[in-house]
Amino acid sequence: MKTKDYAIHAKQASYRLATADAAVKNRTLIAMAEAIERRSGEILLENEQDVADGRKNGLSPALIDRLWLDEGRLRSIARSLRDVAALSDPVGEVVSGWKTPEGLEIEKVRVPFGVILVVYEARPNVTVDAAALCLKTGNAVILRGGSDAYRSNRILAEVITGAAIESGLPGDCIQFVADKDRAALLELLQLRDHIDLVIPRGGEALKELLLEHSKVPVIYAAGGNCHVYVDATADVKQAVAITVNAKCQRPGVCNAAETLLVHEAVAAEFLPLVVKALGERKVKLYADHRAREIVGDTEVKLLRATDRHYHTEFLALEMAVKVVDNLEEAVEHIAQYGTGHSEAIVTRDLEASRRFAQGVDAAVVYINASTRFTDGAVFGLGAEIGISTQKLHARGPLALRELTSIKYVVTGRGHVR
Repeated sequence: MKTKDYAIHAKQASYRLATADAAVKNRTLIAMAEAIERRSGEILLENEQDVADGRKNGLSPALIDRLWLDEGRLRSIARSLRDVAALSDPVGEVVSGWKTPEGLEIEKVRVPFGVILVVYEARPNVTVDAAALCLKTGNAVILRGGSDAYRSNRILAEVITGAAIESGLPGDCIQFVADKDRAALLELLQLRDHIDLVIPRGGEALKELLLEHSKVPVIYAAGGNCHVYVDATADVKQAVAITVNAKCQRPGVCNAAETLLVHEAVAAEFLPLVVKALGERKVKLYADHRAREIVGDTEVKLLRATDRHYHTEFLALEMAVKVVDNLEEAVEHIAQYGTGHSEAIVTRDLEASRRFAQGVDAAVVYINASTRFTDGAVFGLGAEIGISTQKLHARGPLALRELTSIKYVVTGRGHVR
């Protein structure tokens, strides 16, 4: 198929999908879940080959973890489809309504975008999540996954497209781009007459590529250089637990913490404890001179931190550490190096938590909680395509309502102006 044909077919399918009944869409999502469960053996065989090739090609452990599927992860993917089916359909929802002095009745109504191009890296689950959310919101979707997960993405797209057809929806509402050539992606990014929105799900490099080349509007769900700031009044035991969870629970994801900032007033008590805890979990630490002096010689060697480390989204068991004079310096550091994803403060000072929440510019700010909670399902929103780190038109988890636009429906009684 020619690259433009993906967009043409998706656009045609989007007109039917936009008016599809909610019951039909929900039935299709459940059929998709059942099809994944029924064909799990085929899916896992294709995924095994992707993982084997990834290891051969030197993919990092974090990327292998994102790529890898097993029966448990497939069950989770199927469960997410059923969860999306159980959510209320946002299409047609009246956001607000009013009557003008002239008697016109105005309603602000949620509607699909039309066609959404989702560009993503080594995450097979995104194939299903993106298709499910787009289908539920009446959008046709074009899926352009990374070459590292090509076999996994292809078989998953085949399975869910077949379920859509069997349920009575147009199969063209899910378009899987089989062409691995970068030129095919660049061509899709020019098709603003056929594609209404582009969403990247990946790192900063992917985001910058799309922002540079796309003529279609982009909502970027990109990387997360996230921080944990331990304030002067922090509960030290709690701060250790939050830091370890934010860094180690799943280090290869965008809401894992990459830098630890520590107020000088608590550094002497806190740093030796957290360095020991992180060292036990094999975390490589890059620390500024103040942190290295406080910790001194231990079994865990603190390497010298440079500006590059503070800029880095490690996506691995690595972390930068810095001692700061006060909360304001922590906020300034986050403003300079953060990507606007998820930022956390650990404190017992209500005023400090307020200043941090107001001062930090990020999609999600945590007070005494790990950054690892930034997730559409955890927030009660169901599956999400990613976490938007921009401000227009959506920020945070890109779930159902964020995948709709609005239009105004105005009813009169022969009104003229």
